[in-house]
Amino acid sequence: MKHKALFLCGFSIILLFFIVPILVGTLLSLPDQSDVGEPPNDIKIEKVSFPSKSGSYISGWFAPGKENMGGILLLHGVRSNRLQMLSRAKFLNKHGYSVLLIDFQGHGESQGKHITFGYLESMDADAAFVFLEKKISNRNIGVIGVSLGGAAALLGQVAEKSNAVILESVYPTIEEAIKNRITLRFGETGKYLVPLFTLQLKPRLGVNPEQLRPIEQITNAKGAIFIICGSLDKNTTETESKRLFEKANEPKQFWEVDGAAHVDFSTFVGDRYKTKVLSFFEHYL
Repeated sequence: MKHKALFLCGFSIILLFFIVPILVGTLLSLPDQSDVGEPPNDIKIEKVSFPSKSGSYISGWFAPGKENMGGILLLHGVRSNRLQMLSRAKFLNKHGYSVLLIDFQGHGESQGKHITFGYLESMDADAAFVFLEKKISNRNIGVIGVSLGGAAALLGQVAEKSNAVILESVYPTIEEAIKNRITLRFGETGKYLVPLFTLQLKPRLGVNPEQLRPIEQITNAKGAIFIICGSLDKNTTETESKRLFEKANEPKQFWEVDGAAHVDFSTFVGDRYKTKVLSFFEHYL
């Protein structure tokens, strides 16, 4: 009986070791769709939609700016939607920029079967960039990508085509992104589960881990790069952000927000964020 009990206990542990990553992987990749609601009435903004090679029809808002100014593409983070970027859209548009906010596939009002951590989302970002180019007369375009949004900008052609890109809390490789998040939830032993998550990417999402490494794509960016990170961020660490910065070509800037974790910097530091962002775009757009 004792041997049988030990066998059952060991078998249960092994079974749990494999089942938990599968269940967690399923939850992490589920779409996060929701009704975004009507556009705000304190900014001249319109509903837009356009197709993406991701297979989704992308929903968004567009606000025209001054004719001689460029445009800014705003790309939200994972499990969020265009509302996350609305405060940025308002202050940028107030200063004359045209702005385009979108919902990535599988987010907000854009259809999608899975969140793919930048793979399909990069196609949405590419489609949005082309859409914005057609909407403005001044073809100088900047980008703000938050977490998933920044990864999508790097993994596609957006960073390569943009004049200026702001990357906020962007993971360098999917392996590190998974390790950090699993460790936060399961402690140091969680890092041994990472291969069980990365092995799911191809069969579940149709993407290899090698295709989700923004740090290998950042050298393709031809415009200015501004990387922002939080000093207390455990999802994308300061060290990881600095590695991303080191790989980027000049001109580039780096800002470590003291005391910030994986948060919305526009809310966390308010006017300081606005000042730095506007200064960056005024210089490079």
